[in-house]
Amino acid sequence: MAGIAHRIVETNGIRMHVAEQGSGPAVLLCHGFPESWYSWRHQLQALAAAGYRAVAPDMRGYGRTDRPAEIEKYTTLHHVGDMVGLLDALGEQTAVIVGHDWGAPVAWNCALMRPDRFRAAMVLSVPYSPRGSVRPTAALRQVAGDHFMYMLHFQEPGVAEVELEGDVRATLRRVLYSASGDAPPEHGWRPIMPKTARFLDTLTDPTLLPAWLTEADLDLYTSEFQRTGFRGGLSWYRAMDLTWELMAAYHHAKVVQPALFVAGDRDLVIAMQRRALDQMKETVPGLRRLVMLPGCGHWTQQERPAEVNAEMITFLRGLDG
Repeated sequence: MAGIAHRIVETNGIRMHVAEQGSGPAVLLCHGFPESWYSWRHQLQALAAAGYRAVAPDMRGYGRTDRPAEIEKYTTLHHVGDMVGLLDALGEQTAVIVGHDWGAPVAWNCALMRPDRFRAAMVLSVPYSPRGSVRPTAALRQVAGDHFMYMLHFQEPGVAEVELEGDVRATLRRVLYSASGDAPPEHGWRPIMPKTARFLDTLTDPTLLPAWLTEADLDLYTSEFQRTGFRGGLSWYRAMDLTWELMAAYHHAKVVQPALFVAGDRDLVIAMQRRALDQMKETVPGLRRLVMLPGCGHWTQQERPAEVNAEMITFLRGLDG
């Protein structure tokens, strides 16, 4: 894409691919599952035009960034360490951290753990949830009961890989469509299903792509995951319990940095985490603005780039006076 520079940097013991555009105060953009730096394609240009240095890495386990084999190398502490090391590699002392989906807890925890390096957070889709008293997989089993639950399905190494990699393009097409605001309720993502279900059973394969996702976009995502497989991204789910163990010192900790939160009102993640959303004025005392985009689903910055860009730039300019 025009104006975007690509390079490999060394950070936290891995080689990380980054896409960057612009100059000025640094903004780091952390993607989620199953995505890549490309999910921020609309924000890189807009932030650069507004006077910022926008940097979107392929996160650990994705794209052209290293994919360690060990699950224990995918904890939140590793991901925060990657972002701190990325700042060092870029020669930046501070940045505003941005995250979507799995990148959201990375952004929240960067602000929580290293407020000296991350002066503010802009987070999409996933509200802040302080470290609680129950192991994540135990909490998920309690919620799921005798039903299929995708995060638990993802725990066993090799099982989800076989399913998702059978037809990579169809998997991505289903995921991106079904979790979007374009899918009608009968075709939308169904995260809790009968016990006999598989992950792809929770999704619908569309006859037409939504307007925000082109065949060329899908080509790029498909080529990346055909090359890398899904194991790197799935390892983030498999490290949840270890993250919980290692973060005992942050039990019930609040994020005090200035924050912006944006999500779609048709995002099922919001429905599943409504309590966390409702508690954010208490758990994120620095929250300056909470925006719910009507009709938008889970892929916030891709479905509604103009609105997201405007919110980000307004927030950033408020920080910089």
